[in-house]
Amino acid sequence: MQTYLGAYYVVYYLLVVAVSALITIFAIPSILHVARTRHLYDDVGHFRKQHDHGIPRLGGVAIFVGFTITLLLFSIIDKTIPVSYLLAGSLVLFIMGIKDDLSGVNPSTKLLIQIAVATLLVIVGDIRFTSMYGILGYHDISYTVSVILSILFIILIVNAFNLIDGIDGLAATTCIVANGAFAVIFICINHYELAVVSLAIVGALFGFLRFNITPAKIFMGDAGSLLIGLITALMAVKLIEINKVTVSNTPEIISAPAVTFAILIGPIFDTLRVFTMRILNGKSPFLADRNHIHHRILNLGFSHMQTTLLLAVVNIGLIVAVYSLSFLGNFILMILIFSLSMLFNWGLTVALRTKQREKLSFRNLFV
Repeated sequence: MQTYLGAYYVVYYLLVVAVSALITIFAIPSILHVARTRHLYDDVGHFRKQHDHGIPRLGGVAIFVGFTITLLLFSIIDKTIPVSYLLAGSLVLFIMGIKDDLSGVNPSTKLLIQIAVATLLVIVGDIRFTSMYGILGYHDISYTVSVILSILFIILIVNAFNLIDGIDGLAATTCIVANGAFAVIFICINHYELAVVSLAIVGALFGFLRFNITPAKIFMGDAGSLLIGLITALMAVKLIEINKVTVSNTPEIISAPAVTFAILIGPIFDTLRVFTMRILNGKSPFLADRNHIHHRILNLGFSHMQTTLLLAVVNIGLIVAVYSLSFLGNFILMILIFSLSMLFNWGLTVALRTKQREKLSFRNLFV
């Protein structure tokens, strides 16, 4: 009987990924046709763009359609995840993203809408952190602190994915790695309804990558990057929350906050790094530049796909390492994750100095 149920679930999860991917794949050609007919192309004149020809930014439409239809078809009704609120929040961000992709949205308006969506999901949907989970010895927090912390976290992850969407395949691949990891963990701890959400977005992104791998035919745009950031943030909150230590609950995933931090370290570290560098240089943290980690790797001579694969492999390696060392506890693991991220960034700096000076020397390590 268990073997039969196991095979059933495997087929079920494969169907979720396949249906989501196929819907996205079939939707994109029509979107490309409309974009070309209406001349809806990317802003190739912007200094941060990596392409020399117009490319539609409407891939988020296909991702949203593939994800939404699949979730409605395959979602398991369970109070663990309020699908109605999740889809409502996704729809609002998607509409704002489309508006931004087509004609632009004021940054303050964009932030206000993100706050509204996060507030809906945290307060009404009750998708929030309810503890500090033993980090620095703290556990219980008040409802107000819980709401504020959860809203800030969701906004951070949404914008982090938006910021790393700078080269072919990176944002999509990062989301696939993150939600693939979430799905595997949710399945292992028998939270199948959460696994379906993660796999639905994974499938949609596999379909999107069919047209986004270099040479890219379409970009996901803000409609796509904001959506995948929101879904990833919500899955991160749920993974941490269902593994909370309480009197009546022994978590199945030890050090869940640290494991989640490892899963999301790419977009989180890059966002915090560029914001810090901009502030230290006396610039607005929201001022766009070419100082992201993926830009730095490109400057070493790597292609878009090589850069994307390198960052994905590093991310997967860190996830496996932290999961294997979960017995060390959240605080130690988070220090380790951040230290390794700093070491990786320092290695890029040394490599860039060496390339610029065309000479390998001890001096390159420090200045």
